[in-house]
Amino acid sequence: MDLKPTGPATGEPELEIFEPLCAVFRRALKDEGLKYTPERAQILDTIIRIDTLFEADALLQRLKDEGFRVSKATVYRTIKLLEDAGLIQRVLFDREQSHYQLVFGKKPNTLLVRTDTGDVEAIDIPELAAIRDRICKERGLEPHGTRFQIFASASE
Repeated sequence: MDLKPTGPATGEPELEIFEPLCAVFRRALKDEGLKYTPERAQILDTIIRIDTLFEADALLQRLKDEGFRVSKATVYRTIKLLEDAGLIQRVLFDREQSHYQLVFGKKPNTLLVRTDTGDVEAIDIPELAAIRDRICKERGLEPHGTRFQIFASASE
């Protein structure tokens, strides 16, 4: 195995290594005096495999379709715990239903939310990540995510 250096000095992109999400979640639960149960582990695993926005009820249905027995209350409580731990974020664009997305360890995801149609489009704005990184660096902080949403509708 031939390992070569990466990073700004070599012109190669630096590899980002993230702690496994289950370890991050387990630590957050421990800090709250809670346990990392098999149900919570399965909910997190299912969310990781969803590559788009999801609703709590759709997550519950997917878990049941995959043969897992988990209550609606457990799903909702776990979503709240994952949100508090900074692993997922709520995406608000519908007054009727909250949507969520995985954010920890993923490339920053800027969303363009069409308020007239309900369509959501992920867009890439590298300048936002650069601003986030600069602000964190100036304060001696390590960024863990970015949240930026644009709400728009067709012009009249």
